[in-house]
Amino acid sequence: MSKEIFPIYSSPCGWNAMLPKRTPRSPLQSDLTVDYAIVGAGYTGLAIARRLRELDPQARIAVLEASSVGEGSSARNSGFTGSEVLPRTATLAGAEKARRQTALMREAFDWLKSMIAGAGIECELQKVGSIRAAATEAGEASLRQVVEVAKANGISHTVLGRNEIAERIGSDYYRFGLYLNDTYLLQPAALIRGLADSLPDGIDLYEDTAVQRLKRNGGSWELLTDGGVVRARNVALANNGFIRRFGYLKLRMTTIFTYAAVTCPVPEADLGHLGQSPAWGLLPSHRLGTTLRRIGRDRLMVRSLYAHEHEVPVEEASAKLRDRFVRRWPGLGHVDLEYVWGGATAFTMNGAPWWGKLDDGLFASGGCNGSGIAKGTMLGRHLAELMLGTGDPAKVSSAMGTASLIAPEPFRSIGFQIVSAIESRKAGLEA
Repeated sequence: MSKEIFPIYSSPCGWNAMLPKRTPRSPLQSDLTVDYAIVGAGYTGLAIARRLRELDPQARIAVLEASSVGEGSSARNSGFTGSEVLPRTATLAGAEKARRQTALMREAFDWLKSMIAGAGIECELQKVGSIRAAATEAGEASLRQVVEVAKANGISHTVLGRNEIAERIGSDYYRFGLYLNDTYLLQPAALIRGLADSLPDGIDLYEDTAVQRLKRNGGSWELLTDGGVVRARNVALANNGFIRRFGYLKLRMTTIFTYAAVTCPVPEADLGHLGQSPAWGLLPSHRLGTTLRRIGRDRLMVRSLYAHEHEVPVEEASAKLRDRFVRRWPGLGHVDLEYVWGGATAFTMNGAPWWGKLDDGLFASGGCNGSGIAKGTMLGRHLAELMLGTGDPAKVSSAMGTASLIAPEPFRSIGFQIVSAIESRKAGLEA
């Protein structure tokens, strides 16, 4: 398979490696005719499939996943989710837009929680809140603006000083923080595996089935795979930045790889370094900053580092993640990183997703900009309704906006390098 079709990661997903081994569904092995074909078994793709099934119970639905569930991009995030929308760089002018987005997210997140409860998915879902933290003066100034938006939108929050953050996470690295109550932490590989394995009857999932080509043939679409051709009246592309590989949205989004590491278990004598809170998550004030989590009783997760379109060598990622870990917990310098992995996400120029109809019978949702669980579920739910002609698509587009044009290559890569260098300097100790 070509890396131009979907990401072939150089390292296994650490979240998946921490779970019991799962047997993937069989790949497609013959031609198939369905009512709806969905490319991608991430949060968006599975939400599309479930909502289609709810609204059209007699429909035959096929979901085609290029990798195995648990190793794809949806399992490789940090495991933060929730319904409250509060942008990292917030302004009072954006408060009303954030309120509209929150209403959409809350409906979708409640739907997601009902699936988790109904199927008994064990994904360590817990509402523990999150800390947005700043290590620099500029980061603190940015977060103080976010505090004003939280006040304007009635979002429950607590302002934290250095000592209060240190008490919670065991590190005095950060000078200012904002604790937000409405954040959930979970095990993302366990969640996406559970959602896939509990799909209702009438939805057929084919793993390790990469769609090599998509073409129109009369009144239907043909999806060509190594194992057969899928013919469908309606197709949804839910493979995020890799929608571009079919020739669509080339000037709307770009693919970014980010990296995460999970430590080996911290020795009993050193558990005090992990803070007094038994479970916590921390998000940076700067978009190129470092995300942190406590996992279980004795592990830490560090997520940072960005690469454009292609992965960096795992040795380089590991060294940089370790540097970020030790700078925050110098007393844990003897603790090794057990898992290191990368994950792809799609970024857009203005931070808005692309969502809607591409052609007759062809729909797409992409450009999650790094927050995929609740947002992907919401966009997938509403895209299914758009495919069936129900719902109110204007409600989604007015709240979420739409991805603006982005420069073509080679200007895109050059621009990324320049902007990344500038933003990295701005981030400073936030990285």
